[in-house]
Amino acid sequence: MHRSRVYAILIDTPRAEAARAVAFWSGALGAPTESDPSYPQFIGLHDALPGLVTAVQEVDDEPRFHLDFETDDVEAETARLVALGATRVAQWQECQVLRVPGGHLVCVLPVESRPEVFDAGARTWP
Repeated sequence: MHRSRVYAILIDTPRAEAARAVAFWSGALGAPTESDPSYPQFIGLHDALPGLVTAVQEVDDEPRFHLDFETDDVEAETARLVALGATRVAQWQECQVLRVPGGHLVCVLPVESRPEVFDAGARTWP
């Protein structure tokens, strides 16, 4: 058995539009921005959606939204989503990138939340 939960919603934005997108989403959601120099492609929108990390991500691709699932077993969660119809697209660090039916992307990554947050929101899967 393993556990997982939706951890983040990412607003994927072409690099050339990222600054404008950050300004828009920060203003639209009333959320101050925050960044981590270790991951400059992500600009967080602090507390924009309670309980979820929300960020603008600079991408070299088309604009879209994608979800991140955090899990205590990346391989088991990836296998669960593949069994539901997702296909593996890539791996980035410890994160598995999947394309789900309908064409959207999701990422599966190890638990990032504080233990009490993960425990409160995670579902258990066989």
